[in-house]
Amino acid sequence: METQSATNGKQATLKTGFYPKALYTYSGTHFLNDLVTTGMIPALVVMYKEAFSLTYTESTLIVLVSYLTSSISQPLFGMISDRKPRVWFFALGLFLSVAGLALTGIAPNLFWLLFFIGISGLGSGIFHPEASRGTHFAAGNKKGLAQSIFQVGGNAGQAFGPLMIPLFLVYTGIEGLIWLLPIAFLSLFLTVPLLKWMKTSVQNYQVKKKELPGENHIWGSILLIVVILLRSWCQVGVVIFLPFYLSHLTLQQSEILNFIFVGAGALGTFFGGVLADKIGMKRLMVSSMMIATPFALLFPHVEGWLMVIVLLLFGFSVLSSFSVSVIYMQMLLPKNLALASGLSIGFGIGAGGIGSVLLGGVSDLIGVSTVFTILSVLPLIGAILAIFLPNEKKLVF
Repeated sequence: METQSATNGKQATLKTGFYPKALYTYSGTHFLNDLVTTGMIPALVVMYKEAFSLTYTESTLIVLVSYLTSSISQPLFGMISDRKPRVWFFALGLFLSVAGLALTGIAPNLFWLLFFIGISGLGSGIFHPEASRGTHFAAGNKKGLAQSIFQVGGNAGQAFGPLMIPLFLVYTGIEGLIWLLPIAFLSLFLTVPLLKWMKTSVQNYQVKKKELPGENHIWGSILLIVVILLRSWCQVGVVIFLPFYLSHLTLQQSEILNFIFVGAGALGTFFGGVLADKIGMKRLMVSSMMIATPFALLFPHVEGWLMVIVLLLFGFSVLSSFSVSVIYMQMLLPKNLALASGLSIGFGIGAGGIGSVLLGGVSDLIGVSTVFTILSVLPLIGAILAIFLPNEKKLVF
């Protein structure tokens, strides 16, 4: 379906309703962005630690800088975009996230390594609010399906990120990361053609926003952020510390296990969105993290194929509320869609990476095994808090 919209005195064609071409572009770019940021950076900590002779605490500073720059910047750029459309953030953000990581391949010391990691995190922070809001416009009336497709792209990127280590970087070393730089430039061919449609969509939404009946639910948004943070802390902690915990395995083997965990989470993200349409978002969030708890508790005590099965079920359940939490936040903040995206994808998820620094200190003092004990209770706490979220049926969206 197409409509004509007047923009700066010119007639612009705007596709409305479900727009698959745009939706799959957002999903594909989300794959690439999260492949290099939340996928590869945590998995590269082991290699960075060896290359720069870092302690556990110094190693987790890498993740801290990545997630801190992303988590702080996403809500900020979301608020900026809500006030005045800057759809070119979509293209610029993806370029910086890939280019920043590529430049770590030639970093001479820890300072420059952290600087380039910060550039990559900042790019991710710029990218997400615009991409998620664009997904909202491309969804039509299929919000749950669209957001699941978008988030599956990102989660798939997180899953394949660790696989880049055994398939490529083990043979090239961290110097091989510089070969990501051409991909950063190629990403512009994906993002730039969509900017005109995005600009028209946002301008139309800006006009209609004042007529929306829903009001922002501040306390509900804060509680949802805490739930997302706990889920993220658990997810990021597993990805970072799994290679250290399974030190008896090769780096390739441990990264394949990371792929299983995050890959199962990508499947959970999609099916969680479908299931939420039937049982409700709040019920899905509570039950998924409750179900994840026994698998988290069981994982440190199993070996072999049983460990693989438990890890798969753990990842599937704990991340099945991923896409749902984004839609939930948009329902709680209907007046600020970009801010809602920045908070749910950026601040809530990115701030979870900050907890990895605390876990790094715990590892240095007590041991890596204690970290997994801490991680195992986080989904349970999140499930209990999610019980007190506002009922989505009472929210106007």
